[in-house]
Amino acid sequence: MLRGAGSRGTDRPSEMSRHTRRQLWPVEPANVPFFSWSLSLFVSWGDTIVSAVVHVVDDDASFRTSVERRLKKAGYEVATYPSAQHLLDRLPDEMSLGCILLDVRIPGLSGPDLQGRLSELGSTLPILFLTGYTDVQITVQAIKAGAEDVLIKPVVPAQLLGAIQRAVANCEAVRDAKRRFNGVRANLVSLTPRERQVFERVVRGKTNKHVALELGTTERTIKAHRHRVMEKMQVQSLAELVSLAERLGTLAADASKTDQRKAK
Repeated sequence: MLRGAGSRGTDRPSEMSRHTRRQLWPVEPANVPFFSWSLSLFVSWGDTIVSAVVHVVDDDASFRTSVERRLKKAGYEVATYPSAQHLLDRLPDEMSLGCILLDVRIPGLSGPDLQGRLSELGSTLPILFLTGYTDVQITVQAIKAGAEDVLIKPVVPAQLLGAIQRAVANCEAVRDAKRRFNGVRANLVSLTPRERQVFERVVRGKTNKHVALELGTTERTIKAHRHRVMEKMQVQSLAELVSLAERLGTLAADASKTDQRKAK
């Protein structure tokens, strides 16, 4: 079983300090071939198999070494940091898949404080907290702030590996959604000024005839613009186009402008 990160003063349970030098995982998970549980730690990205990176933040050197050894054997890439500030000084690459394994109680900037700082910096890497205490308040606060999970030491290896696997899968999902959103936004930017005018009116439910009257042109011309908008936005129906507008916040922005005009 996973042992504690060592004594850090009187606030650490004595049970944890007695095991600081013990090997993290003395044996493989029982009756589970190494290949079967290590293969799942790689994720497919397009046609490429990408190894996830686990960023371990803990002030106990023996704990970091043990975790690093085991996770590398499981197929992960591992980066270790003795403090929260060290991670901030070497911020993880947001384009890489992975997660952060973070001790709650570390000297200086605490685990929850680091979580807040990373959120301010726009980090989307999932965070898994490790703690030697069953603290409901900390757990609730961490989860509300976006933590992936809070694990209590000592943690069973299979539980830790499972939590990391889920965190990496969620990380991949977030990256994929972000790539799709950026693609949609790029398509929107590619519209000409006139196509953008047509787009903004069509997604608000206006007919080609009404759009033509507003823009002072013919319905036939609006149909041509609308067709090009659909092609550039890569959609097949008006419902899809409206859905993209909602995701981009176009409808909300238009509604806000309308409200401001009414207020004047």
